[in-house]
Amino acid sequence: MQALSRKAEDYLEAILNASSEKGYARTRDIARELGLQPPTVVEMVQKLDKIGMIVYRKYDGVTLTPEGRRIAEIIKDRHETIQMFLELFRVPESIASKDACMMEHELTPDTIGQIRLFFTFLKENPGAANAMKNFEAFVRVKAAQPR
Repeated sequence: MQALSRKAEDYLEAILNASSEKGYARTRDIARELGLQPPTVVEMVQKLDKIGMIVYRKYDGVTLTPEGRRIAEIIKDRHETIQMFLELFRVPESIASKDACMMEHELTPDTIGQIRLFFTFLKENPGAANAMKNFEAFVRVKAAQPR
């Protein structure tokens, strides 16, 4: 994978998400995904266009190149894997998504692979469901105790 900054990776993932329905994204769609103002988005979009990750046409919107799509899908998969992992431990969805956004840039592919392997283990191991039920009960008890 080409070395990109965290910010560039976030933009590619946002473009992938924003363009999923209509096949392209406008700068305002990308801005909404990232929680930014549209004028802020233009500079990074132009940079990503220059390095061949996207095609940017001012009035036609943004599309991912095959390489940009490949990287965006890797980033999105990392994000979803980490978010599912955090939610497994009952981290609220909104927090898990924010934390996954930070962690997706830092964890190695080997670590992400081990997390995926853990999910496979949970699906294939009948005893894992009981362990998760026990964990949920433990969490409820701890949450009810005064801190």
